[in-house]
Amino acid sequence: RVVLIVGGIGISQTSSQEAVRKLPGTVTLAFAATGNSLTRWMQEARKKGHELLLQVPMEAFGASGSRPGARIISSEASAEENLVNLHWAMSRITNYVGIMNYQGGKVLSEPEALKPVFDEIAERGLLFVDDGSSGANQSEALASASLLPYTRAHILIDAKRTRQDIANQFEALVKEAKRTGLAIGVSNGYSETIDMIADFSKRANGLGVEITPVSAIVSDPERDR
Repeated sequence: RVVLIVGGIGISQTSSQEAVRKLPGTVTLAFAATGNSLTRWMQEARKKGHELLLQVPMEAFGASGSRPGARIISSEASAEENLVNLHWAMSRITNYVGIMNYQGGKVLSEPEALKPVFDEIAERGLLFVDDGSSGANQSEALASASLLPYTRAHILIDAKRTRQDIANQFEALVKEAKRTGLAIGVSNGYSETIDMIADFSKRANGLGVEITPVSAIVSDPERDR
């Protein structure tokens, strides 16, 4: 099985429209909490059958989340401040099955900052997707401790935006899926990526893989205890 997640919905109106209207419902769409027209795109996406995630901005290495007015989960903030910002992000749309980090390498490596956030996400009955951009971190262990359904992406599809590089990442996804039974790919929702995901989706069965929504493959520590 292959999970395809297209992020950044709401950042570019053109790309958001292309993603919602061109991609099959089996592709998961991740909405940026800081984006625009989110309710409109959410409603269109749900009509098309897409499963939704919410991208919550988190502090990256080398960046500060403590500037006034920043709506970011920060290693420098108190648990109360981080939960206020989490709740703000979570209020931006409805109908999402889980949260995915936007950046966040520093926070995902800081148990003291991350654990209250994960506890709250689990309490809301949501899942968490680590987008895989930050390398090794504490997210999997802390998700297990919080009884938070969790998964981590394997491949960033469009880290390089040439058609050949994106095609190579699709090949890597298929190989990983056939090797382990599951591969998760995340993209930034660029126009060229959306076109290539639409094409890949049409060819997936012929390549011997099935595209599935993210909620179907997450590990659930409470269920699996």
